Amino acid sequence: MTESASAQPRESLPLDSTAQLLTRITAQLGAQLSHVSLNGTRRPMPHRTGGSAPGSAAITRAPALVAVAHGSRDPHALRTVMKLLDRVRELRPGLDVRLGHIELNEPLLPAALSGLGSADAVLVPLLLGRGHHVKRDIPAAAAAAPALRATIAAPLGPHPLLVEALYGRLVEAGWPAEEGDSRGSAVVLAAAGSRDPDAAADTRRTARMLSERLGGVPVVPAYASATAPTVPVAVRALAARGRHRVAVASYFTAPGRFATAAAAAAPGAAAAPLGAHPAMARLLLHRYDQALTGALPAHEVAKNDHLLASA
Repeated sequence: MTESASAQPRESLPLDSTAQLLTRITAQLGAQLSHVSLNGTRRPMPHRTGGSAPGSAAITRAPALVAVAHGSRDPHALRTVMKLLDRVRELRPGLDVRLGHIELNEPLLPAALSGLGSADAVLVPLLLGRGHHVKRDIPAAAAAAPALRATIAAPLGPHPLLVEALYGRLVEAGWPAEEGDSRGSAVVLAAAGSRDPDAAADTRRTARMLSERLGGVPVVPAYASATAPTVPVAVRALAARGRHRVAVASYFTAPGRFATAAAAAAPGAAAAPLGAHPAMARLLLHRYDQALTGALPAHEVAKNDHLLASA
């Protein structure tokens, strides 16, 4: 508090008793703790309304988090995404968390954004790289809702939390948690695929990060569409190099046709999609907070510093 502010008289109720004093202290402490989430991170401070006088109690809520999923005909996909968003709500109670789909499932993104009216929102793609949906479809949907004050977050990948989720799913599928003799082992990172070179670079970077997490075990990206190699081709190439114990890591947010096909091509362990893994919920909130603060995700910082020559 500045000296000029502290010099100003303040109106307050008389404190007649110790009980009243304790009540005031408790209320102030509760207000401070309301800005700390259950995982120990500080929540974004709410914005004061433009018409509020200084010192007034009128504040707006934090911007809504709109998770943008692709959509799938697989009935398990929607249930999985809803479970993930429930985890996000548990980590940050009081945050308005909503869902919109690019296609195939309700609510579609335009309807989800329309329901927010003229509010503030952060759109967090439940997508794993910088493909067409992130660069074109989501911005177009935001632009078509002119009353909405929208910010678009970075896609989920690449990020160490995403790698932790991939590693966790591999261990659940039977990958040894303790490092052993890995000379004959390898992992295929099965992704959807995109013709966008940035999306391919993001997948390759995640593969490198996962390889490091696995203690140097080779991790080869493979794709269900748009680009090569496919999962079966990647498996055969690894076998030709003497890697006969091959697991498939599912680089998909939720179950669907591509994830099912990738698992079916696995010669050994096939990990489940990332789904509602706890690291995924933390990552959604991290991308939300990044968007609010204007912080760049790691790959954008690297690009600006000309450090992505090998990507």
